[in-house]
Amino acid sequence: MKFFLVCFMLSILAVNNPQAQQKINPADANAASKEWFRNARFGLFIHWGPFSIPGAGEWVMNNRNISVGNYERLKDFFNPVKFDAREWVSLAKQAGMKYITFITRHHDGFSMWDTKASDFNIMNSLYGKDILKMLADECHRQGIKLFVYYSLLDWRREDYQYWTGRTGKGTGRINHGEWKDYVSFMKQQLTELLSNYGEIAGVWFDGHWDQVPWDEKNKKWADSSLVNWHYDELYGLIHRLQPGALIGNNHHLKPFPGEDFQMFERDLPGQNTTGWGTDPNQVSALPLETCETINGSWGFDITDTAYKTHRQLTALLVRAAGNGANLLLNVGPMPNGQIQPEFVERLKYLGNWMKTYGASIYGTHRGFIKPQEWGSITEKDNKVFLHILNEPGENFTLAGFPYSGILKAVWMKNGQALPFQLNRGTLILHTASTSLADNDIVIELQVKK
Repeated sequence: MKFFLVCFMLSILAVNNPQAQQKINPADANAASKEWFRNARFGLFIHWGPFSIPGAGEWVMNNRNISVGNYERLKDFFNPVKFDAREWVSLAKQAGMKYITFITRHHDGFSMWDTKASDFNIMNSLYGKDILKMLADECHRQGIKLFVYYSLLDWRREDYQYWTGRTGKGTGRINHGEWKDYVSFMKQQLTELLSNYGEIAGVWFDGHWDQVPWDEKNKKWADSSLVNWHYDELYGLIHRLQPGALIGNNHHLKPFPGEDFQMFERDLPGQNTTGWGTDPNQVSALPLETCETINGSWGFDITDTAYKTHRQLTALLVRAAGNGANLLLNVGPMPNGQIQPEFVERLKYLGNWMKTYGASIYGTHRGFIKPQEWGSITEKDNKVFLHILNEPGENFTLAGFPYSGILKAVWMKNGQALPFQLNRGTLILHTASTSLADNDIVIELQVKK
């Protein structure tokens, strides 16, 4: 990637914005990255590390109040001899995914690369190889973009202000380290990630919410922080080292200055099914992303067999696209480095689905109405794609159609023309010849605007 010089325009933030002390206006070097991201629509999230060994998800250290000393023993058992970077990246590509977001360091503090900032890393495990290097090299070979997930919180370090945070209280830490040392640690690690692994498409931050008060009365995060995260410095460092890298932060609030995309955890943009405050007023004009799991867990959970069906996963993808968002679909590999077969089968199914219907997802924007109970709409140029997720019967009726005319209507699966009527904004499609065999009846309309 060609790098450009970065020019910053700095001004004092309003007093009521404690997230950063200065506005960050990165150069236009990442404008092309934002446009690529808007069009990509589908990515693979990978939650993996020593936390996979107990088989109880990535929060096991917090949930079981495992002490730092006891938890560190996991690195001596972590030996994923069946990890195959080529196999992982090939699977993502086969699924029709355009990028991978990989957990480089989760809340347990274990670093999955050859970091010099911490001894608690993959090089000091029984495996002893740089996982991130192998994955990055393979992504570059196969043309898959790589994002790095990086946790802002740390249940292990004493210089993380855990005494003001809400999690990690039972890990046995006694001393209160210096916050400035923790910020320096993060800067060192981010510099490594953005200097030693080639092109990095973006940084996916998580953990800001650990320091944000929860408003129990109004069931939402308070729009303030107990800690100065030094985002102006962290974001400035990233944009300086790799101007094309995108920055996102899973804080469940409106984007802060310097952020390039907005993510929604287990929610579609504008919905608030989780109670984490992702209401319509918090949806920005930035590129959007929804992240979700195939079962109920992010990290490997040996008891979680609640796998989403093909139909549920297809619906997730088309509803995300209908909201103008990417879907970042998660897998939690097993401790030996293999992605469990239930995940593999579903990803391959989605890849086959995308071979037929990908044009209705990639490069599209949200439809003229938000996703409804019946399905979703995506649009691109003079084409409108109707994703019907329930059996439509003999006819499908859609009111409020905004375009003046329809030149043709075809069932995307086989190009078969569908009879229709359009009268005063009400569209009636004769859908008797369609079926939900592919879990989504996709109808392509060529419209007159």
